[in-house]
Formats: sequence, structure tokens, C-alpha cells
Amino acid sequence: MNQCAARDYAEADKALNAQWSRTADVMRERDRQLDRDYDDRPGYFETLLAAQRAWLTYRDKHCASEGYLYRGGSMEPMVVSGCKAKLTEQRTSQLAELMSAE
Repeated sequence: MNQCAARDYAEADKALNAQWSRTADVMRERDRQLDRDYDDRPGYFETLLAAQRAWLTYRDKHCASEGYLYRGGSMEPMVVSGCKAKLTEQRTSQLAELMSAE
């Protein structure tokens, strides 16, 4: 079961990385279209990158805390991997939605 959960997480992470690349490209293109004379706040990509870094920290810490219920037991890795897979799939969907938001 631990191996299946780890595999599910690895697949979710691979999909996230592919979606990240597509979403980041769209955000960089949107940045090129910004009127910097009017608005000098951080652009789409810069804010997305900061959000993604924060989200990665959140995901890892949150899932570690879920694993503490089984700390030291054989279920801990499965719970952590399952949590990471679930949150990673959700984040992949969020990144895809950002591409269509105007």
C-alpha cells in the first residue's frame, strides 16, 4: 500500500510539474502585456511563483502533520503520500483554472 501511495503521489507530482510549466508560460505572456507605466506591482509570474513556493511548503507541512497520527507506524508513509497526492491534484486543477482566468 505504501508503494501504491508513493506511485500515486509521483504521478500527481509529474502532472503538477507539466501544468506548472504551461501556466507559468501563460503568466509570463500576460506579464509582457502589462502596462508598467500604469502599474509597477509584481506581475503575474512573480506572484504565481511566490504562491507556488508557499503552497509547496504548506503541502509538505500539512501532510506531515496528517502523518503524525501514525508516526513511526507502517501507515505513516502511506498517509503522507496519499495526502500529498490529493493536494497536488487539487493544485494542478487550480493552476489550470488560472490559465483561463482573465
